[in-house]
Amino acid sequence: SLSQPVTPELLVSPSSQDGDLGSECPEDRGNWTGRLDFLLSCIGYCVGLGNVWRFPYRAYTNGGGAFLVPYFIMLAICGIPIFFMELSLGQFSSLGPLAVWKISPLFKGVGMGTILIVSLVAIYYNMIIAYVLFYLFASLTSDLPWQHCGNWWNTDLCLDHHVIKTGNTTFPVNISNTVSPSEEYWSRYVLHIQGSSGIGDPGMIRWNLCLCLLLSWTIVYLCILKGVKSSGKVVYFTATFPYLILVMLLIRGVTLEGAWKGIRFYLTPQFDHLLSSKVWIEAALQIFYSLGVGFGGLLTFASYNTFHQNIYRDTFIVTLGNAITSILAGFAIFSVLGYMSQELGVPVNQVAKAGPGLAFVVYPQAMTMLPLSPFWSFLFFFMLLTLGLDSQFAFMETIVTAVTDEFPYYLRPKKASFSAVICITLFLMGLILTTEGGMYWLVLLDDYSAGFGLMVVVITTCLVVTRVYGLKRFCRDIHMMLGFKPGPYFRACWMVLSPATMLALLVYNIIKYQPSEYGSYRFPVWAEVLGILMGVLSCLMIPIGMVVAVLQEEGTLWERVQQASRPAMDWGPSLEENRTGMYVASLAGSQSPKPLMVHMRKYGGITSYENTAIEVDREIEEEEEEESM
Repeated sequence: SLSQPVTPELLVSPSSQDGDLGSECPEDRGNWTGRLDFLLSCIGYCVGLGNVWRFPYRAYTNGGGAFLVPYFIMLAICGIPIFFMELSLGQFSSLGPLAVWKISPLFKGVGMGTILIVSLVAIYYNMIIAYVLFYLFASLTSDLPWQHCGNWWNTDLCLDHHVIKTGNTTFPVNISNTVSPSEEYWSRYVLHIQGSSGIGDPGMIRWNLCLCLLLSWTIVYLCILKGVKSSGKVVYFTATFPYLILVMLLIRGVTLEGAWKGIRFYLTPQFDHLLSSKVWIEAALQIFYSLGVGFGGLLTFASYNTFHQNIYRDTFIVTLGNAITSILAGFAIFSVLGYMSQELGVPVNQVAKAGPGLAFVVYPQAMTMLPLSPFWSFLFFFMLLTLGLDSQFAFMETIVTAVTDEFPYYLRPKKASFSAVICITLFLMGLILTTEGGMYWLVLLDDYSAGFGLMVVVITTCLVVTRVYGLKRFCRDIHMMLGFKPGPYFRACWMVLSPATMLALLVYNIIKYQPSEYGSYRFPVWAEVLGILMGVLSCLMIPIGMVVAVLQEEGTLWERVQQASRPAMDWGPSLEENRTGMYVASLAGSQSPKPLMVHMRKYGGITSYENTAIEVDREIEEEEEEESM
């Protein structure tokens, strides 16, 4: 038998004199495995439920086709630039949303705020996926359960539209104070909301919802088990399949009788709307939430890229793809609403709804009017499931990556079990949403968790990168990474336009503040205060982080602040060979005189990125000369 070769003493590298090789460097962080993993993950993350249930309704209430004007302008001003900024930060540093604040340790609280917001969103977002699963299973019948009245959960107000059509009633039926069977199925059977008098009285846990929530958390856990290695493969399905279904629903919708009614409603431009500030604000909000800027998801995904990945191109693919998807979804939704309004003999604006009401009441009701209704219903909910899941992967990946990058030695080897702990914790916190009054809690979370807290986080990020870190330096980093500098459009947006627009959003949100409501139910004051606290808490993380950072420095207060706002010593590209220019030899234990020389030995010759590195070096030297003169 071969004996193990003995390592001679001399071969142990001089840097590890303590002999303890294990503690020297943490386990490798990992990268995406395929070419398309990153792009599809970003598309899957950005294209979520909002594209189907928020955008079409927002467009129709804010001037139809005219809404596309402010929509695309806002996309250009605060969508694309912030998207690109977030991707650049992640890819340049290869760090999660907490550790990335080595860029300016004073503002680490921004990262903590992000994590808080993402955790709250992850709790209720998975509950929506649980509802979708519930309806998905309910669609596996020959007769949809929300098709007729006369079940135990129906009341006397229930009116079945099939009866109106077939019955040769000469007197017109008064529809205004009746309820559709699908609405009662949702509120009285699925939610069982009559068992709760309000948010303070949640009632019993609905066990079937609880099991659906458990199932959705299990699916999410299995998909993020191996981090981006596993979720990067799942998105090949979850990011592309919704498009297939969307096209099927679109073709089905447009061929229905009366479809043009709905589409005319959706697209007729009313340009007088463009004069009101509300429409511009709505457009900006839509862009803001549908691109998922500020949640840390984009930063996390980009941090698993290789250093020279062309994120400039990816930015445009994802943001424009997201916009086109929203517009397409509008056609699919409104063509069906048009058909429905014709069947029921009511105007389109009476059937149009947004949010859960559209997905769980109006659309399912429209499905019952089609031939093969269970099939279409199953397809619709399957589409919602795949749309929701990959956004949820991103939220989870963000939380896990953020914390493991803070403690790489302990947590990186145990990533799978750590993910399990987080999933279980969030599942238990979400149990309140499975009670009979759970919908009230869901609305509260939805309204307050990612409201102004998110805006404050994004505005701060934008200002720190351009003012504290320095726009010049940030552009130089991008130059190092991509081989070209961002143009005047990006610089103008980062410096002035994006922060100003978002500040306007923030102010508008605070001035126009309206307390939450669900249907006719008004939330009590304590619930509102709780909601506002959720938002304020994520903002409070910023000053708390500042205090902690300042306490860790020494000197007078001003010296400490200055010291804490400078990038940490090890800030920069994570791999030695990408550290050129000002980042050379600033890594702990780095012994190379110039990574460029290492590169020459390794690859022979100079690549285009080396040229860039030399250019950037020359630029820095020139600037230093200017300053010293």
